[in-house]
Amino acid sequence: MNRSRLLMIGSVAVLLGLFVSYAVYRTLQARVGVTNQGETDVVVAAMPLQVGTKLEDRNLRVVRMPAANLPTGYFKGASQIAGRGLILPVEQNEVILPGRLAAEKAGSGLPSLIPTGMRAVSVRVNEVVSVAGFVTPGSRVDVLLTGNPAGSQEKQTTTVLSNAAVIATGQRMDRNGAGDSQMAAVITLLVSPEDAQRLTLASSEGRIQLVLRNPLDTSQQALAPALENALYQNGSAPAPKMNRTRAQASAKPAAATPYKVETIRGDKVEVTNFPDAGSGDKAQ
Repeated sequence: MNRSRLLMIGSVAVLLGLFVSYAVYRTLQARVGVTNQGETDVVVAAMPLQVGTKLEDRNLRVVRMPAANLPTGYFKGASQIAGRGLILPVEQNEVILPGRLAAEKAGSGLPSLIPTGMRAVSVRVNEVVSVAGFVTPGSRVDVLLTGNPAGSQEKQTTTVLSNAAVIATGQRMDRNGAGDSQMAAVITLLVSPEDAQRLTLASSEGRIQLVLRNPLDTSQQALAPALENALYQNGSAPAPKMNRTRAQASAKPAAATPYKVETIRGDKVEVTNFPDAGSGDKAQ
């Protein structure tokens, strides 16, 4: 093979390599351009954020993500949500959505968790009342009252509130991450204004007890009050039987009234006296 033919083959190979490289480059550039056109800025959490947190620049960051995979309502800039409070916890790198934020100008902390028309009421509890500490933010409870109604000497227990939401225990507005029970002297419930009045009155009238319920169980039951007397098997103690006293047993029967019989024989009249029909004695 002469030298000119080798140069020709080498030139063709170089040109073919340049063509393939240019084609690959153009293809990659086109893909990158399409990808960049489909991405957008998204605000995500820079760290795990708990309920009641006030959003600031230090706990937010902006990343680029494919717009086609994003949920509706995402924010493109941190300035859009700065100063608003969280009503639900957010994990690190999670997209911040409107459903996890308090209303604008509602602030942060506990007040931001209270919807319009509702009230937050705190009640003092102990280990028993708070179900050994298993009542945590997000739990659902019934509130029972035990006391004596006006004009009654018998205790009774009745359900004052049903399916009330717990929004804070002590000063914590989030669950314990380790899953351990945490004791708190005060528990805050989210209730309507009418239920807030009933709960406040119940706290002063008798002893209240929280009853933990499954959050998925939203049924409402009209229960009759549980009466103290109904806890016993017979309901009420039977009246004592009357026993004969010794005086009654030894008392003598009253004397029988005597009677007499008159017998007439011609012009004679005979009178016979009988003291008692069962005594067997008679006198004339």
